[in-house]
Amino acid sequence: MRTEARRERLESEVVTDTTGSSTPSPSGASSGTSVPSRPPAIRLLVVVALAIVGLGWDLWTKQEVFAQIGYPGVTPVWKGQIAGVSIRFELATTFNHGALWGMGQGQTWLFASLSFVAIAAIAYFLWNRQAIASRWLTVVTGLLLAGTLGNLFDRLGLHRYQDDKGAIVYAVRDFLDFWFFNDSFHWATFNCADIYLVVGACMLVIHSFWVPADAT
Repeated sequence: MRTEARRERLESEVVTDTTGSSTPSPSGASSGTSVPSRPPAIRLLVVVALAIVGLGWDLWTKQEVFAQIGYPGVTPVWKGQIAGVSIRFELATTFNHGALWGMGQGQTWLFASLSFVAIAAIAYFLWNRQAIASRWLTVVTGLLLAGTLGNLFDRLGLHRYQDDKGAIVYAVRDFLDFWFFNDSFHWATFNCADIYLVVGACMLVIHSFWVPADAT
């Protein structure tokens, strides 16, 4: 009885192909499910490349703008209308001691600590390859890593800027400044790292509602 039961179980795990030959069935084949493919390793390189290029551009633009116009400094760039909305764009150097849109002012070390947590989380999801499960998530991960590292660099005072008393300024350098509706509305000053973080976060929200066709 045991021999017959064992033989029946083995036969149930064999799939006969159209040529009549028998091959072992993959895990889950008998139930009609497919085995997910392993994300290609090249996506790890894409994440690293996006992070390096994004971080480099963020730090270079901050350094150049602050060096050219000083701190505090303002340089008009463009003024006009788009779709009937008046817009004024300028470069305005400022230090942000909080987070995006100026939230949490004076909590630099809190946000620096959260940045380390975010980096650890990204590293974990890269290690188990969830962060590169699709090309969409690969781009998201690269953007979030670049943005986090860019602002963390400033929060740690690695830019070496000093205040009037000669103390290192532990704050994020911002310089992109927009005014709308005949200067009646001022968008919070930001930098390239902020752009990466916002775009990456928006892409994550989109992904939560819609998984791209290239999910694998």
